[in-house]
Amino acid sequence: MQATSQQPAGTTERASSSAGETDTASGSPVSTVQSTEAEVTGEARAARPRPGVHVTSAAVQYAKQRLAQRGTPNAAVRLGIRGGGCSGLNYVIEFSDDPPRDRDLVSEFDGVTFYVDKKSLIYLGGSTLDYVKSLMFQGFKFLNPQEASKCGCGHSFTVK
Repeated sequence: MQATSQQPAGTTERASSSAGETDTASGSPVSTVQSTEAEVTGEARAARPRPGVHVTSAAVQYAKQRLAQRGTPNAAVRLGIRGGGCSGLNYVIEFSDDPPRDRDLVSEFDGVTFYVDKKSLIYLGGSTLDYVKSLMFQGFKFLNPQEASKCGCGHSFTVK
């Protein structure tokens, strides 16, 4: 079951305007990831609603757990993209004690608030944020339909 940022039951969303995972209180890195989306222009953009970022219930529960461990259960999780890495783009997940920026997309899933800045939404639209626990990896993972390729280390990607 997935919650989406397109206002399903139990979620709220509003427009407001940076994104590995960083604890903004201590500045220490928590984790990073990668993303992509082709920009739609003109009438096509106006005709279809911009897809949001989906968040699985496992990702929401993990975010709640990490925010509680951090001692800030009411803080938000900022999702985004930064340029860098061998493939050009990196996913960013960071905790934010600050209010949303003017142009952020703000979504709430089961009591956890997520911010996505407008520019990152171009690359993250239609993506799913999941929580994965395996022998080789534990943490948040983006499943991005716009991702064309990843570098060998898996920390950067390119878009279609």
